[in-house]
Amino acid sequence: MNHNTSSARLRFPEWLVRPWSGGPAQEEVRELLDGLHLHTVCESARCPNLGECWARRTATFMILGNVCTRHCRFCAVRSGAPLPVDANEPQRVAEAVQRLNLAHAVVTMVTRDDLPDGGANIMAQTIQAIRSLSPKTTIEVLTSDFGGDPDTIAIVIAAAPDVFAHNIETVRRVTPYARDRRFSYEQSLRTLAIARQQMPAGYVKSAFMLGWGEEEPEVLETLRDLRAAGCDIVAIGQYLQPSRRHGSVRQFIHPDTFKKYEAAARDMGFRFAVAGPFVRSSYRAEAVFHLNRPTNPGSDNENYATENA
Repeated sequence: MNHNTSSARLRFPEWLVRPWSGGPAQEEVRELLDGLHLHTVCESARCPNLGECWARRTATFMILGNVCTRHCRFCAVRSGAPLPVDANEPQRVAEAVQRLNLAHAVVTMVTRDDLPDGGANIMAQTIQAIRSLSPKTTIEVLTSDFGGDPDTIAIVIAAAPDVFAHNIETVRRVTPYARDRRFSYEQSLRTLAIARQQMPAGYVKSAFMLGWGEEEPEVLETLRDLRAAGCDIVAIGQYLQPSRRHGSVRQFIHPDTFKKYEAAARDMGFRFAVAGPFVRSSYRAEAVFHLNRPTNPGSDNENYATENA
């Protein structure tokens, strides 16, 4: 299939129309983040859920700067020469988590191929800093693939995050087009499998986007591959083209189709699965810790999808 980045954008269907502003709480979060000189994936990746999440006084922190050493066709995060490592950043993230009184903190990162450890030590220090100031807060990390290196992944796992996440991003066939050539479908699966092997407890999570022209068998294959790699949690969302420089959307997936994939994932054994047009890896990520098991399995998946898809 020919992906044309210059083609006219598809018109948004009605289920993808949503307000942006989050009111006064959004501005409070912005001022707090600006005051602590912190980056968020919410802003850098132009997330459509920013207004809602910041209105709920939550955000996904992005460490190691806001410039990625890799360039993916779907991602709005800047790529190029990365920013210097800030040794004080972990403590500032921890302070933000404490001031926002977060029950669940999500920390992601830009890929840092320039660093010998890929940024793993700063991620581990961020986990430890959050634990120090907010010991009751559950912590989710969304990392790069670290080149699939077990020793590097182990640095993050040793800090004991409650959730280790790495996104496979798209189906196997679309990966060479959508992702930087230094990523690969198999390497992402390997990163997840290594994390699962190294984690004595906690969840392993991944996410991917639909809208690149993928077919249902490819989506189901991706789910099976993630489950085989040891993923407990999966999130599936709609790809939205950040700008005309990025890969074009081939189709908008109907909410009913997302529900079908969510049900398929649960049938495959994922402990938590959510799919919907606005679902992102870190969106309402705390929902996994409110599962009603075993008396009412799937109820939180359904509420999440109904309220937020």
